[in-house]
Amino acid sequence: MRRIAVVGAGIAGLVAAHGLVRAGYEVTVFSDRTAEQWLAARPTGTAARFAPALAYERELELDHWERDAPKIVGAHLLVCPRPGNQLATMIGRQSSPGLAIDVRLQSHRWLHDLEARGGRVRIESVTLERLDAIAAEHDLTVVAAGKGELTALFERDESRSVYREPQRNVAMVVVAGPSLERKGIPFVGVKNNILDGVGEAVWIPYFHRDVGPCWNLIFEAKAGGPMDVFMGAKTGAEALALARRTIETLVPWDAAWARDMQLADELGWLVGRITPTVRRPVGRLPSGRLVTCIGDTAVHFDPLAAQGANNGTKMARHLVQRVVAHEDRTFDAAWMTETFESFWTTLGHPAFAMTNLMLEPMTPAGRLLLVAQYGSDGRDRSGTADGRQALADWFADGFAQPAQLLDALTDVAKARRLIGDTIGGWWGRRVMAGAAGIAWQQLRQTLGRSPSHPGT
Repeated sequence: MRRIAVVGAGIAGLVAAHGLVRAGYEVTVFSDRTAEQWLAARPTGTAARFAPALAYERELELDHWERDAPKIVGAHLLVCPRPGNQLATMIGRQSSPGLAIDVRLQSHRWLHDLEARGGRVRIESVTLERLDAIAAEHDLTVVAAGKGELTALFERDESRSVYREPQRNVAMVVVAGPSLERKGIPFVGVKNNILDGVGEAVWIPYFHRDVGPCWNLIFEAKAGGPMDVFMGAKTGAEALALARRTIETLVPWDAAWARDMQLADELGWLVGRITPTVRRPVGRLPSGRLVTCIGDTAVHFDPLAAQGANNGTKMARHLVQRVVAHEDRTFDAAWMTETFESFWTTLGHPAFAMTNLMLEPMTPAGRLLLVAQYGSDGRDRSGTADGRQALADWFADGFAQPAQLLDALTDVAKARRLIGDTIGGWWGRRVMAGAAGIAWQQLRQTLGRSPSHPGT
């Protein structure tokens, strides 16, 4: 039986380990903390996942929280060209709901599941020297440690990484109190306040280890702007106070909804800066032995488009398939490179490029789609002729299938064709109608009245 080591016990590492155990391999996971220590630790992020990633977890019988966790049915986007000016909304439903589960819960349960299913778990902080020894004892060693010393083994791919610095200063605060149901929105889903030049304030339905259904608040602040106030926070109470103040000043339309929010737990918050990075998949150890990588170690995403955990799970599935197909041959550098490249071409690149696109000003194609769908309200209109809602639903579904979204957001001709195909008739008619609706709401605000966009 071939022996495989997985270093790291986050989502990507444990999903890969479970897939390999199911395929009949002898698998050892190296974790820097026990299952119980995982449960008591700081969260590692939001880890929202959509249908394709959740399907693989379900296939591996790791879907322990689907009955109780709040379903992410869709998304409500509010676009503001400047703070206080609510330009337009988009409210789209996904064809299959997503979930955001506390990673601490998952790692705790999945580590126990792995041992129950025949996998091994070793608790130790793996150094570079120790990794060399692990690689000597296994046919394949996979690093899924996220960041740190081991990540430096894998060379940054300059041609794909695009950014040299973080594009946002990010804060996460997990809160209980606000209702999962929001006035004017016919489903439980993500709320994304896009403030041009300032950043994004995103509310995600979440399942917390203690309080269950609640909210995960993400603040993606542009450096030096009015949202960039979180980096100095030293406690959860400070982070919560800053979140409350930011909502009251920059997104006051959500202030009443957020009034009663409290920290879900004292450790339930994070601040940080992420440089979106792609790394080459072959790491060469001092002895000359080779290791490969998956998850955040291979491709590190800004969290704005919720692609990191999805990419990690998809990459884990791809790795398992490639391992099985390789049979008893050596896992050499050529195999590691081809495994990564085949994933990157079909799944990794679209997700990474789409996330990076969201960090930049809206494209002309994106503005066309926003205007054309204006008036969508998120109500289920399956089988009807409401093209505006169909277009908004298509956009919401794109986060599960980034390739389709990337295509239409970067090519005006394709955006026009999509509008015409989805809504029917000449694309320009729908754009003009949407523009007229947006202009009316701008006039209302100029006159000192609140806008009456769907969902506001």
